[in-house]
Amino acid sequence: MSDSLSRRRFAGGAAISLFSALTARKSFSFQARTRSVAVHADVPVATIRPELDGSFAEHLGTCTYGGMWVGKNSPIPNINGYRKQAVEFLRELGIPVLRWPGGCFADDYHWRDGIGPVEKRPKRVNLWWGSYTEDNSFGTHEFIGLCKLIGAEPYIAGNVGSGTPQELRDWVEYCNYPSGSTLSDERAANGSPEPFRVRHWGVGNENWGCGGNMSPEVYADNYARFATYLRPFGGTSLVLVACGPSSNDLDWTRRFFDSLRGHRRPPNAYSMHFYSGGKSYATKFTVETMREQLASFAAMEKAIIQQRALMDSYDPDRKIGLMIDEWGVWDRMAPEEEKRYGRLWQQITMRSAIAAGLGLNVFRRQADKLYMCNIAQTVNVLHAVVLTDGGNGMRAIRTPAWYAFDLLKPHRGKTSLRVDHESAEPVGLSVSASREANQLVVTLINARHDEGMRVNCAVAGAQASGGTARILHHPDFNACNTFDNPDVIVPKAHPVEVGRSSVAVDLPPLSIVTAVLALA
Repeated sequence: MSDSLSRRRFAGGAAISLFSALTARKSFSFQARTRSVAVHADVPVATIRPELDGSFAEHLGTCTYGGMWVGKNSPIPNINGYRKQAVEFLRELGIPVLRWPGGCFADDYHWRDGIGPVEKRPKRVNLWWGSYTEDNSFGTHEFIGLCKLIGAEPYIAGNVGSGTPQELRDWVEYCNYPSGSTLSDERAANGSPEPFRVRHWGVGNENWGCGGNMSPEVYADNYARFATYLRPFGGTSLVLVACGPSSNDLDWTRRFFDSLRGHRRPPNAYSMHFYSGGKSYATKFTVETMREQLASFAAMEKAIIQQRALMDSYDPDRKIGLMIDEWGVWDRMAPEEEKRYGRLWQQITMRSAIAAGLGLNVFRRQADKLYMCNIAQTVNVLHAVVLTDGGNGMRAIRTPAWYAFDLLKPHRGKTSLRVDHESAEPVGLSVSASREANQLVVTLINARHDEGMRVNCAVAGAQASGGTARILHHPDFNACNTFDNPDVIVPKAHPVEVGRSSVAVDLPPLSIVTAVLALA
């Protein structure tokens, strides 16, 4: 758990005026235990960067093809080839940054395959995800177009595993140089006279695995070599992202930074990947497999703290940002669903929504240590916020994870606050809080399936004058939104009692509540 959070009991046992219960409230049939929380409105942590709510899209299954991109001639309603309903849902959610084209796919992707007239683009075999034929109809211009449609900043993962420094250097020039060079003029001839101004560039992906099976020392040498040639063409400053570890591999991080010591161009950011594996099919979780998966978010918070502490020993001024550019639940795949909907398609349930909320709460509590986080993946794959009924299907739905992101959206851009509570359970009560001017936002998550909570929240350093709350809740952790019934799990208004220095709210089992409070 957080080093600024929860496991400390309230100092000195100071008496704090708390609400003991809610009165006029909607009735829930559950056994409830009272929990105490303290929000320190006068103890800031850091700004909650909107990029902590980023997303990731790969050429995998029907995430890109059939999910976000259906082609201009598709009978599926589309905007210049982009699935209209997916664009609307993603734009409504306000995804701040989108990472592409991988994932493992990135280190076997050669960007020139995806530019120019579509009918002349080469067809390649997707090495990693099913060996299907990739027609490259979705390339750099299409990706930038999608980012513009949904309001996301582009983040491109470059090919280090099978590519060359010149190939990646030329991609940066193609995207960013205004005009006058052969590459910039080629971009203009392909329909984009204005530069794309792509700032974020991943120098490889998972280079400890599918990105080349490199040791940290070999990857550090490759990073240094590639980074030498990646320049701010046209004045667009670059954020170069180095490949960090799988989960909390401190040895990889230590050996990478040891090997890179003294390099004249260290990375601007360093990314680890952290997946929360599941032993059950998405809609067949048991209490035991659910608790095991949800407990991984305490391990992720520990990883953030330990990785940042180790990085601080090399980078005490924190010039290198820590990222988690792949995270989310990875359940056991159902073969019949993959056959129908595409590789790594998984249903998103109430459990998945709780997992998304737990991750986002971690990022808010640890906002001083993080630069960007991107959930995997945007549409149809793994922890998706949008599902479509196959590559040729007409229907698309918001998943419960979409609604979890929406509930935690009010924190974006605000200042994270210190929060204390007495529980040390890895699967129990999760809290985050933020403030901006005269508004306080508190998100409370009850990850237990068998126990309700009445949370009495003391607010120190500010006085509240009123507020509203919304809840995402379903008593069945395997419940989900379906194409035939897309509104099984949606947010609703929820009672909250607000005093001058306290807030009281009920949390039924398996629920996320965000309260937005006005400060006097």
